[in-house]
Amino acid sequence: MNAPIVATCDLCDAHKNDTEGGFRVLPPVFQNYGKHSRFGGQIATVKCFEDNTPVKAALEEPGLGRVLVVDGGGSLRRALVGGNIGASAAKNGWAGVVVDGCVRDKAELAECEVGIRALALIPLPTDRRQPGLRDVAVHIQGVWVRPGDWLYADEDGIVVMDAPA
Repeated sequence: MNAPIVATCDLCDAHKNDTEGGFRVLPPVFQNYGKHSRFGGQIATVKCFEDNTPVKAALEEPGLGRVLVVDGGGSLRRALVGGNIGASAAKNGWAGVVVDGCVRDKAELAECEVGIRALALIPLPTDRRQPGLRDVAVHIQGVWVRPGDWLYADEDGIVVMDAPA
C-alpha cells in the first residue's frame, strides 16, 4: 500500500528544528522522470555502480508501496533504470525509485505509473560486472538513507524520515 502523499514543504515546516538527524532533505539535484511526481513510502536500498543487476532484481519483487533508493555513486556514465525496469517497478507495486545516477528511455518512463527521480538521462546501458549490495545504508548526495526509513517526494523536493509522516 502506498504511503499517503504528504507535502514536503509541510514536513519541512514541521521538522525544521530537528536536531536528532531523523529528518533529512536530499539536495535539489534530482529530476522527475516517472508519471507520478508525488510519491512516498518505506525505503528499500540498492548500492551498485554502473551495473543495474541488483536494481532490476529488486524491482521485479513485490514493492508493497515502497520506494527503492539506488546509490549509483552519482555516475553520469550509465543508465541504471530504463523503460522496461520502470514498467516492472509499476507492475510490481513500487511507489517510486530514486536513483543517484542516470536513467534512460525518458518517454517510456513518463508512462510508468510510478515516481522516478534521477540525476540525469543517458542512453548508454549498464555493464554486467558487479553484483552490488541490497538493503544497506547508503550515502545519497551527502545524506544518509537507511532501509526502513520513509521517503516523501513531490514537486518541491525529496525528504527522508526515520518514521512515517
